[in-house]
Amino acid sequence: MVNKGIHFRKGLSEPQFEELYGREEQCWEQFVIWRWPSGFQCPHCECPKYCLVGPRKLFQCARCHAQTSVTAGTIFDSTKLPLKIWFRAMYHLTQSKGGISSLELGRRLGVSQPTAWKMSNKLMQVMYEREINQPLSGRVEMDDAYLGGQESGGKRGRGAGHKTPFVAAVETNQDRHPIRVKLICVKGFRKEEIRRLGEKILTVGSEVVTDGLRCFRSIPECGCHHVPVKTSGNKEVQNSTFKWVNTVLGNVKKAISGTYQAVHKHGHRYLASFSYRFNRRFDLSTMLTRLAWVALRTEPMPFRLLKKGLS
Repeated sequence: MVNKGIHFRKGLSEPQFEELYGREEQCWEQFVIWRWPSGFQCPHCECPKYCLVGPRKLFQCARCHAQTSVTAGTIFDSTKLPLKIWFRAMYHLTQSKGGISSLELGRRLGVSQPTAWKMSNKLMQVMYEREINQPLSGRVEMDDAYLGGQESGGKRGRGAGHKTPFVAAVETNQDRHPIRVKLICVKGFRKEEIRRLGEKILTVGSEVVTDGLRCFRSIPECGCHHVPVKTSGNKEVQNSTFKWVNTVLGNVKKAISGTYQAVHKHGHRYLASFSYRFNRRFDLSTMLTRLAWVALRTEPMPFRLLKKGLS
């Protein structure tokens, strides 16, 4: 049987999306099911009995009389937008391989660019929090990279301004096919920084293949087996040893440079959105459902924190 690859994976078509989530009532009902799969439970006293109050359909607890909405306490907290707009935003963020700019998202949703930016960054924050807690294992290709371009007349190479350093790591199987990827921003390529990163994203016992960069020498301190490979500019060695991490980096840079602007401050979210889609590439049709499920379990992020970026 021929493996058709990611380009031929069937996702959720627009007609299918409209049939499932085209009406506000449908979206509200889905949120209720996904947030309380075993039935409503008051967030204050855990009472399962309630009544719906007013046009906003607030859940009023029969015991303590506290009121809550289906979005309260989630990433959608305090939203004034219709839920069907949020569903369409999740659709575009999960079904577009290279992502979508806030300008284009705003056009498709019929909202302003600033509003689209807030929506997309909140949803990408959900992706980031989901991705950071799932470590890689087995054979892992790892490499260093930068987000952002060179300033006119500025410094070139490492330490250049307006560049965000990050590490790309790709877990592969025994046949050297990619399974999962992680793209994590770091403060710099120093041994201590890589050690902390390795403890967070690598499973103890993993085999980590890197180039000869000095900072990667701290990987054994994470309980992993380090395989440094000095390529010395040999393209054949680079392509055979680091095939998938190089492929992922090429796709990331192409997608971000062609889709997003000014990602320097919020690069961790844009990178996480790419890895989130890549790691679920064989199940495109359910990616929206999975994102919504996690989003309903992600704490609110007010704008002051959203715009702050990764510290």
